[in-house]
Amino acid sequence: MTPAEEVSTTGSRARGVGPGVVVADLSKDFGDGPVVDGVTFEAPRGAQTALVGPNGSGKTTLLAVAAGLLDPTSGRVTVMGATAGSIEARAVTSFVPDNPVLYDDLSVMEHLEYVARLHGVRQWRPRAQELVERLGLAARADDLPSRFSRGLRQKTAIAVALARPFGALLIDEPFVGLDQLGRTALMEFLAEASADGASVLVATHQRDYLAVAQRCVGMLDGTVAFSGRPDDDAVSDLLD
Repeated sequence: MTPAEEVSTTGSRARGVGPGVVVADLSKDFGDGPVVDGVTFEAPRGAQTALVGPNGSGKTTLLAVAAGLLDPTSGRVTVMGATAGSIEARAVTSFVPDNPVLYDDLSVMEHLEYVARLHGVRQWRPRAQELVERLGLAARADDLPSRFSRGLRQKTAIAVALARPFGALLIDEPFVGLDQLGRTALMEFLAEASADGASVLVATHQRDYLAVAQRCVGMLDGTVAFSGRPDDDAVSDLLD
């Protein structure tokens, strides 16, 4: 049975099989030198892993490969034991890019219904209602995100990612543009996802997130400069 087949589609999140997100000797080169160069680490299931580093260190490219949006030049990323980008991996991976990607002609609630139903969630409405309320979107649930501010679009993208089942949650700079209510809700959602058994991998410059993450991977010039506990003094140098 494949990882996708063993994922429950009855709830808002899903449990996959096998390890979480495993990055093995990954390199990505766009033709003018590697952006990611020989990176190896694991973001285990049931834990929050912070991915930190200065702009241009390769975090966004790495997440795009893990989400199946880019093919690696060499090396491999697996999600719940399935190769990133495969049907099995996509079935258990939920991804929020650094720039929200939303449909112009769907309301917030229509986004949540569409994505939930696409992934087999029949009783989608209770979870959708919970998401919009906790993120402060309830009053805008029937509005088009195309008319929203950056912060409201970010909240919508987060809600969409959380409305479907997943075994791995990948998020790139999710705190950008969020108000305090949104930041608090997101921190709670990430903790709930990891407690439910998901592998949570968050690229961020947000120091507050390091206080709740269990692991930290620091990148510099496309390579792993640090891997360990997020409270290590070495992490601060990668956040400046």
